[in-house]
Amino acid sequence: MINGVINVYKEPGFTSHDVVAKLRGILKQKKIGHMGTLDPNAVGVLPVCLGKATKLCSILSEKDKTYNATLLLGTGTNTQDTTGEVISQASEEELNALVEDKVFETIKSFIGDYEQIPPMFSAIKIGGEKLYNLARRGEVIERPARHCKIIDIVVTNIDLPRVEMHVTCSKGTYIRTLCHDIGQKLGVGGCMEKLVRSKVDRFDVEDSITLSQIEEYRDNGTLDEYLIPVDEMLDKYSKCIVSEDAEKLVYNGNIFTSRNTLLKMTHEDGQKVRVYTHDGNFIGLYIYNSEKQIYKPLKMFL
Repeated sequence: MINGVINVYKEPGFTSHDVVAKLRGILKQKKIGHMGTLDPNAVGVLPVCLGKATKLCSILSEKDKTYNATLLLGTGTNTQDTTGEVISQASEEELNALVEDKVFETIKSFIGDYEQIPPMFSAIKIGGEKLYNLARRGEVIERPARHCKIIDIVVTNIDLPRVEMHVTCSKGTYIRTLCHDIGQKLGVGGCMEKLVRSKVDRFDVEDSITLSQIEEYRDNGTLDEYLIPVDEMLDKYSKCIVSEDAEKLVYNGNIFTSRNTLLKMTHEDGQKVRVYTHDGNFIGLYIYNSEKQIYKPLKMFL
């Protein structure tokens, strides 16, 4: 089984689930998961976890993300992007009245904490059913706003009615809804025309590889060069090495004490550490309890 994280470039037309399904066929293994859904027509970074690394999905899905987006002002759609049915259209007079400075200021006003109502065409479940299933039946229901954060927006080009922008945001932010909300605030409507996810945590779009490249690297035996080992994904946590006589404890997922460590390091109460055997095998993520001087398992990667 292949273990690690790979930076996949999601191409247009594929859902994130499609990418996982295709990788299962390419790599001949079932244990694969992705870190953060991308809409079918969006492209860019889709980190994929293989084997033991699937246990990282919940941790890494929380990371901030960066997008390059094109906002089309004056057009509203039922999906909040240009793939949907047009439900509103600003007049030529309304569009001509738009002033670049006002557009710029309005976009910048979204930086910070943001209560966002998710789109009907989304995979969020309400009452046990995904919203997009309701939307396809023509139903529109009330959706509670979800808290998210727009960390930064850099407007890179304004050529009205289009605006290109670089958005860094928290997990769970819908960029097409941001585009819709900017249009609403400007009074002309708006939708997302184009979206590229350019960065997720350490993963950059410039380093991502396509499914066809993964097949090529699998065949020529170089795929390992593009895999990030599980423990490297947790390298912000300090390293803790257990003594040989305590390895049975960690292999069984038990706690161990400070006396069982090879390198006598000082850890603070509640500090998370990566635990290794004396010969370098990564065991998992542990948390230190200073009062009892014990290390307790949080997530095992055996």
